[in-house]
This record gives sequence, C-alpha cells and structure tokens, in this order.
Amino acid sequence: MSTRPRFDRGHTDDLISFLAASPSPYHAVASAAERLEKAGFRQVEETEAWDGGTGGKYLLRGGAIVAWFVPEAAAAHTPYRVVGAHTDSPNLRVKPLPDTGAHGWRQVAVEIYGGPLLNSWLDRDLGLAGRLSLRDGTSRLVNVDRPLLRVAQLAIHMDRSVHTEGLKLDKQKHMQPVWGLGGDVREGDLIRFVEEECGLAPGDVTGWDLMTHSVEPPAYLGRDRELLAGPRMDNLLSVHAATAALAAVATAPGADALPYIPVMAAFDHEENGSQSDTGADGPLLGTVLERSVFARGGTYEDKARSFAGTVCLSSDTGHAVHPNYGERHDPTHHPRANGGPILKVNVNNRYATDGGGRAVFAAACEKAGVPFQSFVSNNAMPCGTTIGPITAARHGIKTVDVGVAILSMHSARELCGADDPYLLAEALRAFLEG
Repeated sequence: MSTRPRFDRGHTDDLISFLAASPSPYHAVASAAERLEKAGFRQVEETEAWDGGTGGKYLLRGGAIVAWFVPEAAAAHTPYRVVGAHTDSPNLRVKPLPDTGAHGWRQVAVEIYGGPLLNSWLDRDLGLAGRLSLRDGTSRLVNVDRPLLRVAQLAIHMDRSVHTEGLKLDKQKHMQPVWGLGGDVREGDLIRFVEEECGLAPGDVTGWDLMTHSVEPPAYLGRDRELLAGPRMDNLLSVHAATAALAAVATAPGADALPYIPVMAAFDHEENGSQSDTGADGPLLGTVLERSVFARGGTYEDKARSFAGTVCLSSDTGHAVHPNYGERHDPTHHPRANGGPILKVNVNNRYATDGGGRAVFAAACEKAGVPFQSFVSNNAMPCGTTIGPITAARHGIKTVDVGVAILSMHSARELCGADDPYLLAEALRAFLEG
C-alpha cells in the first residue's frame, strides 16, 4: 500500500536546487550567501573594519562561509551557538597542466581529491566547474553543466578477472577522462575552452581550481519517493540545513531577544584534513568569533567568557545501516533512513560527542519534535572523523557530532531518506534558538 510523505517536501525540494547549483565549494558558498541575503544578511569583508551593529552578517573566503546573527540583546560576552559543516566532496580535480591524451583520444589530466569511491566515477557523464582566477586580480565561477568528460571503464572482454578478483583501479593510469578525439595534445586547449564558455578573452585566465561533477540531477527515488539520490550530499546536505536553520532563526519573531548568537560555519578541505586557510583546522572561525566580540566593544575577558559558554554542532553525514552489509555495522546501532538525524559517538574522540553534548542535542530535538538516532562504529572497523574534534581542540568549545544517515558515502551519487534533511534542519534551528 502506498504511503504519503510525512512532511512537506519544500525543504527537500530546495535542497535539490541547492545541490544542482553547487558543483564546487565555491558555488556552494555562493548559493548559501544568496539564501542568506534574502533573509536580510549582509556581507562583511575581512580587510575592512567591523562595526558592532546587530543583525545578520556573513563572510566569504574561497570555498568557506561563516555567517552569524547578532541580536539586539547581545552583550560582548554573549556565547555563540555554532553549526559547523563542510563544502567539499571527494572528486576528480584538474591538474596544473591539464591537456593530455593517448592513442588518438584527447584527455584531461586530473588528480584524485579526498577519498572517492573511484568506481562510482566510471562511465558517468561529467561536467566541469570551479573558480577561475583572472589576470586583473578578480575571480569568476564557471559551471559547464553538460556532458563534457567521461572516465571509460575497460570492457569486460579485456579484463575477465573482474569477476574473480574484483575491479582494480590505478589512480594515475585509469582515472583520466576523455573529452574528445585528436592525434596531438594541444597545450592550453582546456583553459581556452573554459575562457570561451565564460565569454573571456584568450589569456584572461591565469589560475584555476576546477573539478568534475556528475551532470545527472538529484532526484526523488523509490515507489513512494521516500528517498533522495544525488551528488555531494556529504556534506552539502548539512550546509543547506545549517543555512536554512540560521535564516529561519534570524527572521523569526523574537530574534532580537535570543540568548545566544547563532552562527553557521561551512569550511572547505574537510575531505583531506582541514588544514588550510579555509579549513576547520585553520583560524577562520576563531578569528570571526573573536572579531565579533571586539567589534561589540568586548575585551579579552569577554571573549573568554563567550567561548566558555559556546557550543558547536558539527553536522556531517553518517552511515545508515546497509541492507546488504548489515554485519559491517555495530549490532545494536542501526541508523535508518527517515529515522531522524544521528548523534555520532566515538569514545576515542574521532567524534567530539560526550554525555553533556548528547544532552544538548537531545534537548534541541525534543524542542523541535524531531526523533534522533545514535551511531557508533563496529569495534572491528576503523572510525572516520569530522571537523568536530578539530573544532573542539582548536577553539576550546564544547562540540557535538551529528548528521544525517546516508548510503554510498563518497560515491559520485549518494542516497538518503527524503524526510531526513528537513528533520536535521529543524533540529539545528531549535539548537540555534537555544
């Protein structure tokens, strides 16, 4: 018997639009900023003096965004409520000398970013997107969102061992996509093509941060459309939820009387360690929070008091129990799709959650009327990690790891319950409200 969706799918519909419009971290922060602008936020520049004014503000740096709302009732020592996430996803990124090829095929030289499931990138129609740095010192976003490249798998007739030994891919030899035919490699060909796509003159582009993406759009899946399939849900699902939650809190009646300053911080480079000027292991978040204290006339003592009362929810996707590999999961913790957000726990501190943090998240979910689940890894399996422990250690603030349970993490196309993004956003909204 067919079942109806439990919730209005407006949030998930908007997530689909967000994913489609965000093929790179640079596009993701632009998409988030657009939504915040509609909620009354204004951009501030790092190179300019900050005032102590109230209201919504945001800062962009590369593929990272930090946004915050200062209520009229805020004092210099008012604590923050932070939702942290990351904008990057594993993929194939263009090398400095991109033009290559062999045996009459023109190819693009790519480097493996993060830890993608390589097989999921085979035989997919891929577009190209990212950031261009121009000769005049400005930058430009580019998104070639049509079939342009393809990593072709070797035919079964030439690799019978696939059935007995499994697929074995060499990251250097086997992952270079084709994009045309031609006997000679023409240096500068790819960048000239990108310049033409953007209406730029030859030679305008002097630097680039380009990456591939699947051009297959996100879509509801299943008999009852109760699932969502799409790219980059790790972790744009959390970025979108955090943006929606912050915008909702800032525009709600009584926002100027909030007991905390709500913050959304979406970092780049989580998939390769977070050690960059836009990563969670850099000073970006701490600098923004500190400058906000000082702009409101605060002292070092006010900053210390503020940080001592601050709590961060590190929101990242986690693992739903897999129907074909149930034995890989902890036998008593089986997060399910559409079961609500997950609380991620690891006593070896790969996740930052402790008992006090659990209580904070449980209170937010209870306030929002949202169920939540717990995730812990099978003891025989190594546990992944997030920006949570990094944020806690670098800034000395209580941090809790949460997220949405998905399948196919790090695939070119991932899968979650279609209700869970909304449930996460509602929990984040209640947390930011305090």
